[in-house]
Amino acid sequence: MSHSQPDYSQPEELEAYFKRKAEQEKLAQQQAQREAEELSAYEACVLKESARVKELIAQAQAKDEHKD
Repeated sequence: MSHSQPDYSQPEELEAYFKRKAEQEKLAQQQAQREAEELSAYEACVLKESARVKELIAQAQAKDEHKD
């Protein structure tokens, strides 16, 4: 008889399974945190560049008004 799933009838096997699952969950949480940090850094960069562009536009408009 072939089993499609491991036999977790032994406490050691069950404990090893839970340890593996806990490690997988920890790695998934770390990856999610890294992605959130990367997104935050990206958003900060976008906001900074957006402010810079708005400042350049304002300067150009001010120069244009002084010409008239």
